[in-house]
Amino acid sequence: MMPLSFAEIGQTQIIRKIGGSPEVKKHLEDLGFNVGGEVSIVSSLAGNLIVKVKESRVAVSDELARKIMV
Repeated sequence: MMPLSFAEIGQTQIIRKIGGSPEVKKHLEDLGFNVGGEVSIVSSLAGNLIVKVKESRVAVSDELARKIMV
């Protein structure tokens, strides 16, 4: 298990765990990040990630990406 920020670009990953405060977990769930769901990194710019989740592209900061374990 590793943080999403360390995953390879273009490789599909399964979300294993979401960490952080209850507010952070709720925010990530609202964006579509759910345990057991698929996610892949589209690109990385200045530490921030463009992530494909549930057929949508979402920008997340490196800090948030470190709370998503794949």
